[in-house]
Amino acid sequence: MYRNCVCPECSEVTIEVTIGANRQPLGPWRQIFPTGANRGPAPAEVPANISNDYVEACNVLPISSKASAALSRRCLQNILRAAGYKDKDLAREIEQLLDEADPKKALPSKLRETIDAIRNFGNFSAHPINDKTTLQLIEVEPHEAEWCLEVIEELFDHFYVGPAVAAAKKASLNAKLIAGGKPAAK
Repeated sequence: MYRNCVCPECSEVTIEVTIGANRQPLGPWRQIFPTGANRGPAPAEVPANISNDYVEACNVLPISSKASAALSRRCLQNILRAAGYKDKDLAREIEQLLDEADPKKALPSKLRETIDAIRNFGNFSAHPINDKTTLQLIEVEPHEAEWCLEVIEELFDHFYVGPAVAAAKKASLNAKLIAGGKPAAK
C-alpha cells in the first residue's frame, strides 16, 4: 500500500509505503520519498567529519534504525575524542566525561542522564544482543534512533554552538570595553 500527501511546510509531495491487505495497513508506514529524515543540517560550528556522520545518521533513519543508531554512536565517540576524552572504548570515554571535575566542561544534568543511551543503542546495532527472557534479538526501534539524534544535537549545542556564541558575545563586549578605554573582560 502507499499514500502520498503535500508537506504543509514546503509544499512538496511525500510518499509513504506499508504492507497491507484488504486496504488495511499491517505494518508501520515508511517514507520513501523524499529520502532522508526531516532534520536540519548540523550547525556550522560542528567539525565536518562529525557533521557528515550526523547527516548520514539522519538520512538513513527512515531506512534503518540500526544504521542510524550506529552512526550516532560514532558521532558521540568523535565528539568526545575531539574534546579530549580518549580511551580504549566508548564506555570509558563516557565515564571520563561524566567524572569531569571542571564545571566549564561538565555536562548539564539532562545530558548526563541520556548520553550513555547512544552507546547502548549503538551496541544493539553493531552486536547481536538477545533478550534474556525471550531470547529474541534486541532491535533498535525508530523512536530510539531518533532519540539518539536528539541527544547528539544537544551535544552539538554543548560542545560547539554554545561556546561559539559565548565567545562571539565576549569578543563584542571586549571591543566595546577597549573602545571605551577599559580593560577587556576576564
